[in-house]
Amino acid sequence: MKILSLFSGIGGLDSGFESVGFKVVWANDFDKYAVETYRANYKSKIVLGDINEIDVNDLPDFDVLIGGFPCQPFSMMGAELGFEDTRGTLFFRIAEIIKHRIDIGKRPKAVILENVRTLRTHDKGKTFKTIKNVLENELGFVVFDDILNTADYGLPQTRNRTYIVCFSNQDIEFSFPKKKELKLTLQDLLEEKVDDKYFLSERILPTILSNGTGGYKAKSEIDLKIARPLCATMAKMHRACQDNYVTQEGRVRRLTPRECARLQGFKDSFVIPVSDSQAYKQFGNAVSVSVAKAVAQQVKKSLIKVGEWTDD
Repeated sequence: MKILSLFSGIGGLDSGFESVGFKVVWANDFDKYAVETYRANYKSKIVLGDINEIDVNDLPDFDVLIGGFPCQPFSMMGAELGFEDTRGTLFFRIAEIIKHRIDIGKRPKAVILENVRTLRTHDKGKTFKTIKNVLENELGFVVFDDILNTADYGLPQTRNRTYIVCFSNQDIEFSFPKKKELKLTLQDLLEEKVDDKYFLSERILPTILSNGTGGYKAKSEIDLKIARPLCATMAKMHRACQDNYVTQEGRVRRLTPRECARLQGFKDSFVIPVSDSQAYKQFGNAVSVSVAKAVAQQVKKSLIKVGEWTDD
């Protein structure tokens, strides 16, 4: 089945879906470095540019739309929290693309969206309520949503994300993937030999290991068995209460980009063509491949059950 991928980043969602038989026919991101990494790893066509400036008529035919879209506040001009309230946001653009496909008689069979866990509580729940209302009542999908944690799907990283799975078929049955027992630790994913640049100097070590200052205090811990969530600003080297640090050969170091890739489920064959700072940002923003794959398997199962799966 053909997939249109929006806000593709380095292809975490795409990789998960392609691994179970879906085919990405068109992808998009506005970050040139993310697109560079995507092109180094996938055959799928990715277009660099702002999705708001791409003509919907230029998009290829697709069966399923996927995307990890940014969390943005809505204007809430109307009391009904409808389509128009989302204008000016990237969710509005997603809805616009879907509406265009419906209008030309090419309604997508499914839509899968990923976002931060706090999407559900953002703006006192209004943002999520609006999204669900648009998807269900204005675009006519049956909608399923849940929060999935990367650590429940084979990777030693605490990373909770909201998944929204929508189907056009109102009679479809869908359940989110069952949790798996975690058999790996962060230590299992570490590289044996790393460049000296990843080790912390004696000068910076006390700052990194401190529990914070002023109004912000949190316990700094290193050598965790399950990693903290990778964040897009890892290159800044936050304190150990926010970022991940490990001890190797008696010295403390940060994670390498390859270790971050492993924590997100990317294979060691995944090419990292960008600088370390860009790589940290990309893996910090990425969708965990193992979670994407687990969700994709369930979506495929549901589509097969109602006779809507195709192998094209």
